[in-house]
Amino acid sequence: MKKVIATLIAGLFASAAFAQAPAPAASSPAAPAAKAEVKAEPKAEGHVKHAKAHKAEKGEKAAAESKDVKTEVKADAKEQKTEVKADAKVAKTEAKADAKVAKTETKADAKAAKAEHKPAAAPAK
Repeated sequence: MKKVIATLIAGLFASAAFAQAPAPAASSPAAPAAKAEVKAEPKAEGHVKHAKAHKAEKGEKAAAESKDVKTEVKADAKEQKTEVKADAKVAKTEAKADAKVAKTETKADAKAAKAEHKPAAAPAK
């Protein structure tokens, strides 16, 4: 496993080194091709402008969608938080009511036990 990881890391470093190497120098027959590129360049600029405008439009749409998603997430989180608080409040109220009932029952049991253990009153002479 260590060898596989080491190979992967070495491959990443090698690809980064080749990606940053300068392009090989063009030979002299490539000069006429450069003239052809100059003629095609105005078309490319128009295309680039259109592509940039399209990219900006996509960016605006993505930003708007992202904002909508964030708003929805915040609203959902707020709703869940409110529900949790309401549930906690109900649980707390139920716990208090149960404690009150238990306390009342305990008092009643204690009173009954006290009455059972109380000696009967002696008859008057």
